[in-house]
Amino acid sequence: MDNFTFSNPTKIIFGSGTENLVGKEASAYGKNILLHYGGGSIKRTGLYDRVVKSLKDAGLSIIELPGVKPNPRLSLVREGIEICRKQNIDFVLAVGGGSSIDSAKAIAMGTLYDGDVWDIFIGKHTPTKALPVGTVLTIPAAGSEASTASVITNEDGWYKIGFNSEIIYPRFSILNPELAFTVPKYQAACGAADIMAHLMERYFTKTKNVELTDRMIEAVMKTIINNIPKVLKEPRNYDAWAEIMWGGTIAHNNLLNTGRTGDWGSHAIEHEISAIYDVPHGAGLAVVFPAWMKYVYKTDLERFCQFAARVWNVDQSFFSPEDTVIEGISRFESFLSSIGLPVTLKQLGVTSDRLEEMADKATGGDRYTIGEFVRLKKSDVLNILNLANK
Repeated sequence: MDNFTFSNPTKIIFGSGTENLVGKEASAYGKNILLHYGGGSIKRTGLYDRVVKSLKDAGLSIIELPGVKPNPRLSLVREGIEICRKQNIDFVLAVGGGSSIDSAKAIAMGTLYDGDVWDIFIGKHTPTKALPVGTVLTIPAAGSEASTASVITNEDGWYKIGFNSEIIYPRFSILNPELAFTVPKYQAACGAADIMAHLMERYFTKTKNVELTDRMIEAVMKTIINNIPKVLKEPRNYDAWAEIMWGGTIAHNNLLNTGRTGDWGSHAIEHEISAIYDVPHGAGLAVVFPAWMKYVYKTDLERFCQFAARVWNVDQSFFSPEDTVIEGISRFESFLSSIGLPVTLKQLGVTSDRLEEMADKATGGDRYTIGEFVRLKKSDVLNILNLANK
């Protein structure tokens, strides 16, 4: 196990009706609130009205910025930064899923930086301060409600890049499982794949003697596997949504990073797919991750056997560990298919004519590698994409 320091300052407010507390929580950070959200879903469900009432009852002034899209856009972030500066915004409140939260975090950083916010994402500037951010989560998936991450898509060239900093930990996040009752089934399944991917990126590590976090990750994976079919069948199943929502937060709040180094190669590959084709991040990960596994599993048969046995209940073949691994990957793919997700690029609607472009962008023109469990060059990324294309 590696040395580590763990601190997560995000206050989690979990349970039924907790969105009504948002005004009280936000009032601790100032009077002027930027309310940042996506389309009309929060208005159709009544969540918007409840949030606005709570903010107004707390005496807060609200400026709204709707319009967040999946794979949130840099152009809207820049618009939000201008609003924050002109309106002297004290606090950014994201209501929605990971896209709204990531966009809010980028706005919070960019507002206090004199240059262009994209500088932060491409490594030209490292921010040391940001406006405080809070969240009301509606879709368990990205885990951004308690993470250091923000991922933004630049429409100029369609680059999708993430940035991590402790300055963008949300000050509080409100998690009411009831807010997920109206999530469309496909989005719910994509969210489950996103959560699973966050867990697997951490699980596949070269760090030895990490039994505790191995078993914690396995427990969260099995919880997602067990509960996502329940909510697809019963969308208003509070208990199952509660397990998924809390699992999604735990998967990405950095607790399961402790003492180990994760991989993150599959995420880097998927970012190129969703940047160009604008597919849901979870759907892209459902395609990339099994292909990545097929390409790298021989690097550490023991770990992949453990994954197959403990997560997918495969009986281990001591005479042929490789058979155990292949069966585990097959069961993973079957699970993804069973919840309505694609497992090939063709099913995802991605054509083969831009695979080399994506491999090139993922590795900066083959100037650097991606991933830690296995370091991937451009040729490796292209091989994985070709595997995903079958």
